[in-house]
Amino acid sequence: MKVFDLQCTSQHVFEGWFGSEADFVDQLARHLVQCPLCGDAQVEKMLSAPRLNLGRAQTPHTESADASVSEPATSSTDVALASPQTDLTQTVLRLAKAMLEQTQDVGTRFADEARKIHYGESQARSIRGQATPEQTRELLEEGVHVMPFLLPESLKGPLQ
Repeated sequence: MKVFDLQCTSQHVFEGWFGSEADFVDQLARHLVQCPLCGDAQVEKMLSAPRLNLGRAQTPHTESADASVSEPATSSTDVALASPQTDLTQTVLRLAKAMLEQTQDVGTRFADEARKIHYGESQARSIRGQATPEQTRELLEEGVHVMPFLLPESLKGPLQ
């Protein structure tokens, strides 16, 4: 299994797992590799160092003849550090998944449903859907609480 650090043209950094380098190249050529945040298929592989686990488990020992032998120190190759951008990406994806799980999709009827809920004509519930910028502006002017949220393409399919 090959794990690559990837980046889209919007500078979103994410990880991709592939069976081989050839699998990555093939999927990239067919535009199957997309940024999980913005859906951009213009992705490039970033430089990354392989994770090498050079330490081995050792049995505890007492102070003995060879004082130079000691527990292996934790090196930078043993610790996977996530960049702040990777942490942010993961947080946004978790937020988007939680929003999907806790809201009802009303599609293009979003503006009408939001108004009905606001004016008590429909059952109060959390909804999501599509609205034009003009519809969103009108809802906000009426005092309807809405929040535009760009849903990553990778999350628009069925939830797993």
